[in-house]
Parts: sequence; structure tokens; C-alpha cells
Amino acid sequence: MTLQNIPFSFLDLVTIRANDGITTAFQNSLSIAKKAQELGFLRFWFAEHHNMDGIASSATAILIAHIAAHTQKIRVGSGGVMLPNHTPLVVAEQFGTLQSLYGDRIDLGVGRARGGDYESALAVRKERIHSDENFFAELEELEDFLGDGTRSKVRAVPGWGTRVPIYLLGSSLYSAQVAARKGLPYAFASHFAPKDLLEVLRLYREHFTPSLACPKPYAIVALPCVLADTKEEALFLSSSAYQRGLALLRGESLKLKTPIPFLDISWNQREKAAVMGMQSMMVLGNAEDAKKQLITILQDTQADELIFTCDIYDQTKRIRSLEILDSLRH
Repeated sequence: MTLQNIPFSFLDLVTIRANDGITTAFQNSLSIAKKAQELGFLRFWFAEHHNMDGIASSATAILIAHIAAHTQKIRVGSGGVMLPNHTPLVVAEQFGTLQSLYGDRIDLGVGRARGGDYESALAVRKERIHSDENFFAELEELEDFLGDGTRSKVRAVPGWGTRVPIYLLGSSLYSAQVAARKGLPYAFASHFAPKDLLEVLRLYREHFTPSLACPKPYAIVALPCVLADTKEEALFLSSSAYQRGLALLRGESLKLKTPIPFLDISWNQREKAAVMGMQSMMVLGNAEDAKKQLITILQDTQADELIFTCDIYDQTKRIRSLEILDSLRH
């Protein structure tokens, strides 16, 4: 893949800014989705998170419906639904409904994490204890509900026979093994957990079993990005993302803060190393910088698609970041 032909997509957490309300976050999400569609991005996904005061993407199916109703071409989906939080039947019914309403542009990305802390996990689905065995069984159950429905007397209506495309999300060897074994496209969460990216992608490709839905490996790499017309402006804008990473590390509010001079971020050396590690795949700088970084990432990962997050406080600057990204493909 080259920058000229690789698909670009967008992953939205519906960020709530400091001193802002949730309604504004939803409005900004729709605005960025429309811009992504205008620029020819392939898909727009929402990530399920719970009990995080700066993230409003907990009800992914509802948000997918909202964005799909206000767009025409871009694929819309979850990146992802955290399967341990839901019964496979309900997920199949929700996404079967979405596909029935909006046609064949709905994606179902699923993960095996909880999307929140221990307390929120208990509140979401109290009666279940999560395990890898449960996840694999529930994934197969979900596939069946969206397919021919031969494993159970229960049918997902809507859902049965829709074959909504499933993508497996993760950042571990286990998730890569499951995706390879099931013959599913795989999205690696390197936007916050990049440590094992190359090893996990290698394992996924080496052990991939072709399926009807996915005859060959398909790897999506998630990347944070902060781009601007100058390097200096991009570094300044990136301080919001780094402050958020620091807040996550400290267990503080995750509402996105206004940017500050990079040198004014109040972290110690250990905290800085941890946050910079989480964000080590960030595409940062001006268009020239971004082009060099993305070419290297494509050479290293051989990704089939890139999906971006963008933690910029100012919505106009956030949209400009996407425009710069798109310019690299022309």
C-alpha cells in the first residue's frame, strides 16, 4: 500500500471538552463525520467506553444510527462494541436493525475488553465473569445470529441473514490469534497501546485462516494524529492529547483541556515516559512531517488501512488536521 491508495478512516470517542457539554460533543462528532465523508474517508467508527467523564461514545449503536442518518456514503460502525458487556443476541439485533435501516454500510467492530474500570464493568453486566473462553464462544454465537442461525432455536430479528461484517479489535497476541483463526479483519489499537504492534500483526498474518467474509488478512492500524500548517502549531495543539494521557495515568478527569505550551505540561519524567509511550505512534507535525511518518508506518506495518483519532481541542483545527491528512493522498 502507498499513501495514494490506502484507505483512511476515523475513530471517534466523542470527546467532551473542558467547560463544554455533551450536546456539543455530539454536534462536533457529526461535523467531523461529515468532513470525513467529504474527504473520501472509508469509515467512521465509535469506541465504546464507560464511566469516563470526557468520553460520550458509550451508546455506540445509537450514535451509529445518528451519523448514518446524516451521511450518505461513508461506512459507519463500532470500533468497537465490547462484547463482554452485551449478549450476542442483542448486538445482532441492534446491528441487524442498523443495516436494515441504512443499507450495506454498517460495520460491527468487536473487542474483548470492558471499555471501563472494574466498577463500571459490574454495573454494565453484573452476572457475567469475563474470560477468553467466554469471548470466543460469544463471538461464534454473534456470527451465527448474523448468519444462517443454525446453532440456536433463537433468531435475531432483525439480524438473521444480514451478515453485517465483523472486525476484531485488540492490542494483544490473543486477539490476533482469534482474528486469524476466525478469518476476520483485525484492527490494532496502536492509538493507545502500540507496544506489540509489529509482532501482533506478524502473528495475525502467519496464522490467518481464510474465510468467505475475509479471504486474506486485512490489518487496520489505529493512529493518533495532530496535524497543523506548521510544526510549532501542531506541537502546541498536541498538548491537549498529552494532558489527557497524563490525566488517564493519574485517574483524573478525561475532559479535553485547552492546549498549553508543550514545556508547561506538569509531568515528571516517569509520567512523561509513560504518556509518550502510549502516544508513540502519533502522527505529529505539518504535512511534510506527516507524509514521512506515514510512509515509514506503512513500510513497517504493511497495513491495509489506517484509522485515525484526533484529540484537538478546537474543532476548526481538528477539521484542518483531517484536511492535511487527506492532502497527503493527492
